[in-house]
Amino acid sequence: MDELVINTIRFLSIDAVEKAKSGHPGAPLALAPLAYIIFDRYLKFNPRNPRWLNRDRFILSNGHASMLLYSVLYLYGYDLDIEDIKNFRQLNSKTPGHPEYNLDIGVETTTGPLGQGISNAIGMALAYKYLSAYFNRENYKIFDHNIFVIVSDGDLMEGISYEACSLAGHFGLNNLIVFWDNNGITIDGKTNLTWSEDVKMRFKAFNWEVFSINDVNNLDEIKKTIDLALTVKDKPKFIEVKTIIGYGTRKANSEKSHGEPLGKEEVEYARKFFNWNYKEFEVPQEVLSYTRRKVFEGQKLEEEWNKLLNEYFKVYPHMKEKFNEFLEKRIDEKVINKLRNIEKFKGEIATRNAFGKALETIWEDLDFLIGGSADLSTSNKTYVPKLGDFLKDNPLGKNIHFGVREHAMGGIVNGISLYGLRAFCGTFLIFSDYMKPAIRLSALMKLPVIYIFTHDSIGLGEDGPTHQPIEQLAGLRAIPHLIVLRPADANETIKAFEFAINYKDGPVALILTRQNVPTIDNLPCDNLIYGAYVVIDDERPDVIIYASGSEVYPSLKACDILRENNIKVRLVNVVSFELFRKQDENYKNYILGKNLKKVLRVSVEALSGFGWEEFVGIDGLKICMNDFGKSAPYKELFEYFGFSAHKIAEKIIKKINSSL
Repeated sequence: MDELVINTIRFLSIDAVEKAKSGHPGAPLALAPLAYIIFDRYLKFNPRNPRWLNRDRFILSNGHASMLLYSVLYLYGYDLDIEDIKNFRQLNSKTPGHPEYNLDIGVETTTGPLGQGISNAIGMALAYKYLSAYFNRENYKIFDHNIFVIVSDGDLMEGISYEACSLAGHFGLNNLIVFWDNNGITIDGKTNLTWSEDVKMRFKAFNWEVFSINDVNNLDEIKKTIDLALTVKDKPKFIEVKTIIGYGTRKANSEKSHGEPLGKEEVEYARKFFNWNYKEFEVPQEVLSYTRRKVFEGQKLEEEWNKLLNEYFKVYPHMKEKFNEFLEKRIDEKVINKLRNIEKFKGEIATRNAFGKALETIWEDLDFLIGGSADLSTSNKTYVPKLGDFLKDNPLGKNIHFGVREHAMGGIVNGISLYGLRAFCGTFLIFSDYMKPAIRLSALMKLPVIYIFTHDSIGLGEDGPTHQPIEQLAGLRAIPHLIVLRPADANETIKAFEFAINYKDGPVALILTRQNVPTIDNLPCDNLIYGAYVVIDDERPDVIIYASGSEVYPSLKACDILRENNIKVRLVNVVSFELFRKQDENYKNYILGKNLKKVLRVSVEALSGFGWEEFVGIDGLKICMNDFGKSAPYKELFEYFGFSAHKIAEKIIKKINSSL
């Protein structure tokens, strides 16, 4: 039966790749025995309720081998049928080319960009460590499961895996089991073209327990090694598995079996090699009868867990409300009122400091929000000392120190969010580039991660152009499903954080200043939800100024100068392009001045002007950065680059005069 199921996995995979005329057959041929043993003998899951909280998690980090995952999920009773397997890589199918987050069919996270899956798994393991410490009691292990991951050579070459796995060892994430598909092949050929390090020694240095399986086709060796690994209770586990890519074909042990269909002749060769006498996509009935037993076993496991949970609530009744709060991601209205009751800021204050005040005010009340910074917590204002540091021996600490590991931080907070906690992370806006792939995936999966990006323009000053972001904000605004908020002052920052903490439909990025920014009297911050709103509105304006963040205040003062020159103005605070796009056409037309003739539209932002055409059109004036910044005090920079009130007004007057 073992052999029959393993070969069914192999041939479902290669038949699907052949039908699609694209895909990656080599890894499924090699890894089928490992995936089978994990799902059949170790993985705890309920296909009828893929969201069961105490399930084991399985992540295929080398997502190009997606047919391996789909074949196993189909055989073991998830919501996939044989037509879904046949529709591999086809439009709107359940089986896209790389696994996309879909718990209904058992896909725990979107993988394929190498290194992301393992980083997500580490985030899940971190969240598990926190929640098991929070909820578990003696004799009541509410959270009691493992996270299984398969990674490729490519995963381990990517820098994000170094960052994330180093942190996993440091934190002692002991329910994490990673299998390295060591086949010695990448797309370009043998791994020895580029790679000669001792990977196992690297993981030992990371403080992981390391094991080896010398032959993936030796099922007894796989089981004995996993059993031994499971006895290790204080470290994550790393298991080298030696495989032959394209096993069973004449393309075995070659890059030619990696990323393209095998071809009809090779498939026939494989059928003879494995003595497989079944048609394309044919699944022996005895295989389904055997694998689908897991449906009933899974239902029984969940029933037993539910009994344990009910007994737990009887013994610890006060924890039931907390448990429901975690499941429902509830935020009590009292917590939001605390934010709203923060005393209004006056004078000049950096928006990062306002965020810090907001976080400090409510974080203690949010047991299921954890997060931190990539070694910039005091700069990002993401640190609240009284809530403790998350450490191996202090898993209930809510401040996560990610170290100088921006990319891993992004992947890890995605995993924390996938597991069910709310997560945030912080760094300088310039370093969002280091974590961009993870941000993109949080948006693709619509995870409610909160990003805190401070030092948001040339206004950070003396650190100079290496740290002054120019094009980064435009890049973030280009990501679908990412809400970007750049508040105008400290009071609007509080409202921005309120929005972020309540938003559940995807990630939110707060773009905040290092430098002090004047508060704006009577700024209608509640209008933030519209994305863009009017601050000043003269009847029949000659100019509409669209400003963002720290440039709203100098634009406001520029309006005074323009009025002195008999120029009528409308000033619009553009907090969020994305929220503005959600408004109805009438509102958008009003903000954009569609009914106005001969009006000059101007954008003001101390970053790249890319993207502001949405507001000012192709004929408008963009007061922006067209080059990198310089090292100097921020007030001198704003004057030098033309973002002071009189320079803004001067450019607008010059533009108007040139058009007369």
